[in-house]
Amino acid sequence: MSSRAWNPGSAGAGGGTHGRTARRSAPSAGGGPVVLAKQAPPFRMASRELHPENSVVRAGEVEIGSGRLVVMAGPCSVESRQQIRETARRVKAAGADMLRGGAYKPRTSPYDFQGLGGKALAWLAEAGRESGLPVVTEVLSPEDVDLVAGHADLLQVGARNMQNYALLRRLATAAKPVLLKRGPSATIQEWLLAAEYLLSGGNPDVVLCERGIRTFETATRNTLDLAGVALAKQLTHLPVIVDPSHATGKRALVAPASRAAAAVGADGLLIEVHPCPGRALSDGEQSLDPGEFAELMATLHRGERAMAAGE
Repeated sequence: MSSRAWNPGSAGAGGGTHGRTARRSAPSAGGGPVVLAKQAPPFRMASRELHPENSVVRAGEVEIGSGRLVVMAGPCSVESRQQIRETARRVKAAGADMLRGGAYKPRTSPYDFQGLGGKALAWLAEAGRESGLPVVTEVLSPEDVDLVAGHADLLQVGARNMQNYALLRRLATAAKPVLLKRGPSATIQEWLLAAEYLLSGGNPDVVLCERGIRTFETATRNTLDLAGVALAKQLTHLPVIVDPSHATGKRALVAPASRAAAAVGADGLLIEVHPCPGRALSDGEQSLDPGEFAELMATLHRGERAMAAGE
């Protein structure tokens, strides 16, 4: 069956023709009836049709997808031992659940900062232990999976690697959960089929991350597909989080994009925070400082309390 043939239909929580296509049987003398034939989505293991209940993924002691908004925060790049330890302390004090940080950085330009590699991993793991925050960081190649898994609680597949099938197959055998970012030009179906590589290969612990897609708009770094987040939550049982930093590329837009993501039902947020964004070696323009992050966390907590009171 061609993957193009599948159409999610118009079903929402109330029903509809989700996962079905109209197919007319061979006509008889009296005219043939129209038959609604069940058509399974191509991402079988990721689909709610196979697994109707929400999956909960555990990273360290943190549960993602349990109904509480999980916030992962930290710098785009680990630049020094002092920087990541200070960031971990500040984001933990503000209420973050996990520590993010890049040791290996895939960059568009070969002349940009590429990360500090193994020593950055060690500093990141140390900061995670000291703060009590589980660590999420990116792995770039199949050869690095064991090394990164020895330091991190959640292994990130970056947007550029969403369809790196050698990496996905290797991560499918890893004993750690995987955070799968959506590619900048990927459809929802392509994103879920990438997750299918991990699931079908033996790793049931997959978290999806919407980080913005490429459109004709140039005012923001990417275009945050919030409708795609809501649709993904309908189509798959996997947790779905949002990266508002890469989606917008602008510090002033991170907070409103975070609130919007929470409002459409995202299971978590991946937010860049740097002690001094103006001196950051990468993505300083989209990074919050610790004070701005604390303000955002206070706003998110107020929103959660208001929603709980309204239920």
